[in-house]
Amino acid sequence: MYKVLYRAYRPEVFSEVLGQEHIVKILENQIKHGTVNHAYLFCGTRGTGKTTVARLLAKGVNCLSEGEKPCGECENCRAIKEGIFMDITEIDAASNNSVDNIRELRESVKYPPATGMKRVYIIDEVHMLSSSAFNALLKTLEEPPDHVIFILATTEPQKLPATILSRCMRMDFHRVSEKKIIEGMSDICRKEGIDITNDALGLIAVSADGSVRDGLTVLDQCTAGRQGKISREDVLESLGTAGEETYIAMTEKVITRDPSGGMILINDVLSEGKDARQIAAGWLAHYRNLLIAKFVDDPADMLGMSAENAERVCEQSRRLDLSGINEAIIELSHTAAEIKWSAQPRILLELSMVRLSSGSHADGDPDPKRGGDAGTGRDPETVPKPKVPASDKKTIRNQAEKDRQSLWDEIAKEGEKLKGSFNIIRKGTALEAVDESEFTVSAGGGTKIFVERNTAVIEDLMEKHTGKRRKLRCILKEDDEKDDSQAGEVTAEQLETLLGTKVEMQ
Repeated sequence: MYKVLYRAYRPEVFSEVLGQEHIVKILENQIKHGTVNHAYLFCGTRGTGKTTVARLLAKGVNCLSEGEKPCGECENCRAIKEGIFMDITEIDAASNNSVDNIRELRESVKYPPATGMKRVYIIDEVHMLSSSAFNALLKTLEEPPDHVIFILATTEPQKLPATILSRCMRMDFHRVSEKKIIEGMSDICRKEGIDITNDALGLIAVSADGSVRDGLTVLDQCTAGRQGKISREDVLESLGTAGEETYIAMTEKVITRDPSGGMILINDVLSEGKDARQIAAGWLAHYRNLLIAKFVDDPADMLGMSAENAERVCEQSRRLDLSGINEAIIELSHTAAEIKWSAQPRILLELSMVRLSSGSHADGDPDPKRGGDAGTGRDPETVPKPKVPASDKKTIRNQAEKDRQSLWDEIAKEGEKLKGSFNIIRKGTALEAVDESEFTVSAGGGTKIFVERNTAVIEDLMEKHTGKRRKLRCILKEDDEKDDSQAGEVTAEQLETLLGTKVEMQ
C-alpha cells in the first residue's frame, strides 16, 4: 500500500529532523546523560515536527543501543516505528477530552513498562482538554511514577492553564526555513526518482509556510498523475494559484486606475480554474515583495524568484508610493482573512480590486533608497502621472460612486441591526467622499442631526468596513441650504414618526 511522502519519510533518528536543532540538541544531551524530564510541552505551528520529535524522544529513552539513541535499528526502535510497542500511548485530546479519559490515564500510569524502560504518554492537541480534565491531570503530571514520561503537544499553548505550563519543560518549535525544506525535499526526490526543477521546489517551499508536512503534501499532489519533469507551472496548477506575472498585471490595473480591466483580468484568471483564496493570498505576497523592493537594492534572493521577475517587481515598486503599498497590504490582509470563511470568495477578491484601483494611493512614486524617482532622477512632484484615457475617466468615476454607495448601504444595513432608527439614513443621506482621514456624508436638516448624534457608531462601522479609522464630516444637502427652517420642520415630523418621540429642532 502506498504511503504518502510525509509518512514514508518521517524521521527515525534525531539527525533527520529538519530545522529544530535547538530542541534536538537538548533532548540528545538529556538522553545521553540520563536527565530526561518527567513532563514536556511541545509548542509550535502545524507540520513543524512536534509529534515526530515526541516519538523520537520515546524511542530514545527505550532504545537498546549502547551508542547514539535512538538508533532506529534495535528491537524497541523497530517496534515503535511499526506502532506495536506497548509502552507508548498516543492520545488525541480533541476526541478524548473528558475527565473520564484522564481518570483512565491516571490508573494506567501505575503499571510498570511491559517491554521497555519507560512508559511514554503523548497527548496531542492538549489544549482541547476540558477544565475538569486538566484538573484531574495536575497531580499525576507533577509527580508521576519514575517510569512515566508525559509529552504534551499543542499549537495553542496560550489556552493551557498556568498550572499545567508550570509543570512542564516547554520547547517551542520554529517554522522551518525555506532553505531547509528545499534541502529535505530534494533528498526525497532523489530517493524517489522524482524529476523536478529548482524553481518548482522553491515555490513548494514558499507555499509550505514553514511546515514540512504541508510541503511534502504539495509535492505528493504535484507528482500524482504527472509524467516527466515537474515544472513551476505544474506546481502553480496544483496549488490553484497564479504566477508572478499575473500579480504584476493585477497591480498594473491598480496603478493605472483601471477597475474595469482589473475585473476582466480576475475573471480570466478564475476562468482558468484558479482558486480565489489562493489568488488573494498570492496578491498580498506580491505587495509584500513590492515593499521589500523599495528598500533592498538586490532583492532577487530575498524574494525567492528569478532575476528577471525580481527586476519586474522592482520596476513596478518604483511606480508606487509607500502609502499606496501600505494601504493595499491592509486591504488585502482583510480580504485574505475574510475570504477563508466566505461562500463567495470571488466577490471579495473583485471588491478588493475595485477599491484599490478606484483609490488615490497609486499617485506618485518616491523611492526611499534614492530620494526621488529611481528611473528618471526627478523629484516625485515632477514625475508624470500615468495617463488615463478620457473615455475611461467617466467609467472610473461612475464605478467609484457605485463603490461608495455600496459601502454606505452596507453601513446603513448593519446600523439597523444596532438601532432600528438607522433606516432614516438610507434615503436621507449620501456618502459623498472618503479620503485618508475623514469621510463626508450629506444629509437633510433633521437627518443631519440624527447622523451627528450617532457619529461614534457610524465611525465604528466605517472602520469595520474599510479597515481604517476616519472622522465623520456631515454637510447639509444643497437643496436644504435654500430653506433651512422649512426643511427642519418637515424633517422633525418625519423623525417623530420614525422615532416615536418628540424631536425639537435647534
